[in-house]
Amino acid sequence: MAYWLFKSEPDAWSWEQQKAAGRDGTEWTGVRNYLARNNMRAMKLGDLGFFYHSNEGKEVVGIVEVAKLAHHDSSTDDPRWECVDIRAVEDMPQPVTLAAVKANDKLSKMALVTSMRLSVQPVTEDEWAEVRRMGGLTS
Repeated sequence: MAYWLFKSEPDAWSWEQQKAAGRDGTEWTGVRNYLARNNMRAMKLGDLGFFYHSNEGKEVVGIVEVAKLAHHDSSTDDPRWECVDIRAVEDMPQPVTLAAVKANDKLSKMALVTSMRLSVQPVTEDEWAEVRRMGGLTS
């Protein structure tokens, strides 16, 4: 299993909207960066990711699961762009802020710190465990 981070501006698509999408989840559309698109192409069913509110809040607020493999992004006619479908799994009991991530030496190499503008990022197993711990998730 691999781990990821999905960034969204909450006024465009919020964690509450993601949860409301239900068990089927929804397409993660609108990604127009080749590295982010390639990250989605690498995803497998059942991979998990952090849902991160960018701009407003700047915090990890939930956990999502990849529910459908990379496919054409329905928000464009351009065949270069693909997306995955994700569904909400659980809330972070305590949101983990960008400031807290930056202050944690264990996360100094996390893409959220080093490649802040990348909208879909890989997360290492150790980073995954540390952010979950910081957010109050122990399992």
